[in-house]
Amino acid sequence: MRLVVPDLISNSYFPVIAAADLGFFARAGLHVEVELLFPVSAAYEALRNGEADFVGGSAHSALAAFPDFRGARLLAAQAQGMYWFLVMHKDLSARRGDLECVKGRTIGAAPWVEMGLRALLTSAGIDLAADQVNIVPVPGSQGAGVNFGVTAARALEERRIDGFWANGMGTEVAVRRGVGTVVLDVRRGDGPRGCFDYTFSALATSQRLLDENPGAAAAAVRALMAAQVALANDPVSATQVGRKRFPADEAALIAELIRRDVPYYDASITRQAVTGMCAFARSLGLLTGEPRYEDIVATECAPLWD
Repeated sequence: MRLVVPDLISNSYFPVIAAADLGFFARAGLHVEVELLFPVSAAYEALRNGEADFVGGSAHSALAAFPDFRGARLLAAQAQGMYWFLVMHKDLSARRGDLECVKGRTIGAAPWVEMGLRALLTSAGIDLAADQVNIVPVPGSQGAGVNFGVTAARALEERRIDGFWANGMGTEVAVRRGVGTVVLDVRRGDGPRGCFDYTFSALATSQRLLDENPGAAAAAVRALMAAQVALANDPVSATQVGRKRFPADEAALIAELIRRDVPYYDASITRQAVTGMCAFARSLGLLTGEPRYEDIVATECAPLWD
């Protein structure tokens, strides 16, 4: 089976990558290959077209290929909460939580990921047009095989952008190289009220697969949860996966990033999370209907979350 993720050298979708590389999918009876497919909209289009069986990506981005979530189902959360960071170049002397630093600046963000930043800044009172906030694709991020966060850190270092909105790996690389300052870490309380629930890292599949092979869907959830438990018990085990998947520098960082993420490892998808995500999507015009929780989430998998 094929599982696609929009960013590979990252902690964002690491639980499903670890589920493959540490053997948990195999133990659950599935042969799963994990592949990079950027951007996340392309990953969900592959799911819609039957070219992928699972997506490990941002939950709201299913709307890129499944209007009003019709035909897509969220199986479980890889982790709770919106998981991207706002990082600005150190020369701007930006302070944690102070969004004035974005005015007149160019900020790199991936397609569909940038929606979280736009909504967050607007909710915080930033007028993107009047305040001349330019949110753009990160230079160099369009090529096949590109890993977004690391590419964003490089673009910031080269001063091709003033800041970026990206994953924890890109953030850590930029901070350790001394070129970036963390302004927002939404999971840990930064940003306007409600932004934690804009989206989350999910394991998703199609309604078609759920109907035709419910056992595979359940097995995938069990494998993901086994990986979450293993990583929580021993974050250092992430290094084994990192050495296989990442360049040496990033492989050396992954265990610490996973240790920080462990408090958010919970496979359950709450009604609050879905309500918050739908409100966010509706505010951007991504969602026009009124799908029920049961229309978005594979509730048959809910007993497995416990």
